[in-house]
Amino acid sequence: MKDMIALAREFYRDEYADSVLYAKLAKFERDEKVRNEFMRLSRMESSHARFWHDFVKRRGGKVPRPSVKGLTVFWVRLLRKVLGPGAVASLLEMGENSAVQKYLKYLTTYSGELTEEERESLKRIVLEELEHEKFFREEEKRFHVENTRDLILGMNDGLVEILGAVTGLSAVYPGNPHLVGISGLIVGVAGALSMSIGSFVSVRSQRQVKESVRERMEVLFRVSPERVMEELVERLVEGGMPEDVAREVSRELSSNSEAVMGLLLPEAEENEVRAALYTGLSYLLGVVFPVTPYFLASSSLVALPLSVLFAGSALAVVATLISLLSGISVRKKVVEMVTTGLGAAFLSYAFGRLMEALFHVSAL
Repeated sequence: MKDMIALAREFYRDEYADSVLYAKLAKFERDEKVRNEFMRLSRMESSHARFWHDFVKRRGGKVPRPSVKGLTVFWVRLLRKVLGPGAVASLLEMGENSAVQKYLKYLTTYSGELTEEERESLKRIVLEELEHEKFFREEEKRFHVENTRDLILGMNDGLVEILGAVTGLSAVYPGNPHLVGISGLIVGVAGALSMSIGSFVSVRSQRQVKESVRERMEVLFRVSPERVMEELVERLVEGGMPEDVAREVSRELSSNSEAVMGLLLPEAEENEVRAALYTGLSYLLGVVFPVTPYFLASSSLVALPLSVLFAGSALAVVATLISLLSGISVRKKVVEMVTTGLGAAFLSYAFGRLMEALFHVSAL
């Protein structure tokens, strides 16, 4: 009973905070459709908060004093300004998905201790949270959030690879920071071109394969629709749907080829040109942080700690953004990315010293 009340109190705090967050996002949102949806979600989350408030009071529990972390609002607004509404949609979708999972577990665990009215209310809340999640998925598609991920991951690659390059070169050319900086830029530009081309080819190839499969399925649907429907049944059963239900669904959709194609084929991938541009430009942005100090310092050994500091700070920001977009622990991701990035830089420096000792190529 105590755990049930404690969780209800936590749900109340979360729903209240979400209601305020959506209201604040609506206040600053320029897109009218998204603004109106945020206001609707705010009202809905407010009703969820009232449910949990009354739920706790009915059982004699102390209702917590709700609060909203100003830092959370600040970060979400900053993410909206820097990366656009698609990134915010991705972040908020993770939160809605988490709420659905928690409520389903709560409903299953404490079903026997809830009244019939409370069970029905909680089921309604779960359905509404699923509706929120659907809206955010649609917004992700609308604002090409997959390119936001291209940008972040491309920048991460540029940071780590060029930090390693200039760190290793610093051991070889301690007295010539400009040479190290220029070399880092050359490697960075080559890396950006390589990443852009790789992204372009990869995305285009995936799209072409899917188009080919779709054409094949359309031919098969015209020649032998029974085989297509059997494949649909198999796919639905593999996804966990009971076979009798899967066959009923296939019968209902037998005359709707587009709906069948939508279930059988994965969604279309991102635009290859846009993916290439995002990946290449973000890689170059990552190059800027470790390279810049070498054009300002008097020696490579003076530039090196500044380069590590700049790149480490940028890695921490990138790790935070990846965590927000993926719904994983910010602290763990920051530690992981900064540690691996700086670890790679240390190994590169050690390798540079080894090359300098073996081949005597140091230019003081």
